[in-house]
Amino acid sequence: MKLLEGKVALITGAARGIGKAIAVKYAAMGADIAFTDLTIDENGLETKAELESYGVRVKAIASNAASFEEAHAAVEDVVKEFGRIDILVNNAGITKDGLMMRMSEQQWDMVININLKSAFNYIHAVTPIMMKQKTGSIINMSSVVGVGGNAGQSNYSASKAGMIGLTKSIAQELGSRGIRSNAVAPGFIITEMTDKLPEEVKKQWAQQIPLRRGGTPEDVANICLFLASDLSSYVTGQVISVCGGMKM
Repeated sequence: MKLLEGKVALITGAARGIGKAIAVKYAAMGADIAFTDLTIDENGLETKAELESYGVRVKAIASNAASFEEAHAAVEDVVKEFGRIDILVNNAGITKDGLMMRMSEQQWDMVININLKSAFNYIHAVTPIMMKQKTGSIINMSSVVGVGGNAGQSNYSASKAGMIGLTKSIAQELGSRGIRSNAVAPGFIITEMTDKLPEEVKKQWAQQIPLRRGGTPEDVANICLFLASDLSSYVTGQVISVCGGMKM
């Protein structure tokens, strides 16, 4: 029996990058997958086809995670099709970097809404479902900059620090109902976005990391697999860094 066989996972912002890696890992381990992205474009359709190749049921949903109404509608669609939700991964996120003195209100609001409010939206929507099931795993994507901050990323750092506070509060609220809540804090992960950085910048990053390399989306997905599975049945309210030792 595969590690997630019989479970249904909902992953936000999963058409590409880390979210996609988590979805692929879960599908390979037998979970039925629902994933969202702002639009289901060619990338989204390719992701859907790849997930279906594992023989699991897959639903791709075009949805704005920052919208309370759209998040609730997406969750209703998933329950209607799959009957339950066992795993929620709040992965949707963006960056709008800039020094505080130059940061616009729009840059601040967009990052907080998409990175943090989206998690509230989806947790709010799945809570009654998981409470009825008396089981569930909520995984919130934070960041090492949510733990230690980063110059030029006050909005992103604040949103990811907020994810940690949200995670711990939900763990306390819902633990008695069999629902676990944990956060994952990636460090320097090689994705399409970071791959565009100059080689010199990437080398400088690597020198700050004890393992001397950037992480991969699969490194993050492996931790998310652990947190989604029964292997972590006594783990809740925790922040697990996936950073190669960059932040200790």
